[in-house]
Amino acid sequence: MAKKTDRIIVIDIESTCWEDKPPAGQESEIIEIGICTLDVASGKRLEKESILVKPEKSQVSEFCTQLTTLTQAQVEQGISLKEACTILKHKYQSQERIWASFGDYDRRQFEKQCQFKKINYPFGSRHINVKTLFAVIHALPNEIGMAEALEKLNFALEGTHHRGGDDAWNIASILSELLLKSRG
Repeated sequence: MAKKTDRIIVIDIESTCWEDKPPAGQESEIIEIGICTLDVASGKRLEKESILVKPEKSQVSEFCTQLTTLTQAQVEQGISLKEACTILKHKYQSQERIWASFGDYDRRQFEKQCQFKKINYPFGSRHINVKTLFAVIHALPNEIGMAEALEKLNFALEGTHHRGGDDAWNIASILSELLLKSRG
């Protein structure tokens, strides 16, 4: 089957986190998958979605709530990671399309959790690391965070930082700018 290059699926996940080490028996798990589809030809962001995922081996800490605004009660209403992966595959055709994230954390976390839970990985092999791409295109000595990249482009951060849907939307804005500028 031919791979589709008409859209890029921009993903940003939020995971359970702690100020220090996780409590005994807990580990970082995906609790939100932010999605923004980006039309490659026009550079337009087409849609934004946030899928809450119910963690199985961890609780949302106070630190995590302060960072993401997500509470344990909210993620308890979420769906399983397996159901979320099914949505990515069917609604977004994630295995046939290029996907992107800001940095490599999202890709590694998906790989780790899918492998551990014996869930089929929802993406194909074509991944764009927007964080690295931004640094290389702008000849920066180091990679920088999403908020700083937006600032360098004179773009306002839209929505709530560290919320999956909003961050995916902002990352798609950065990627769109990189794509459009590369065409002259």
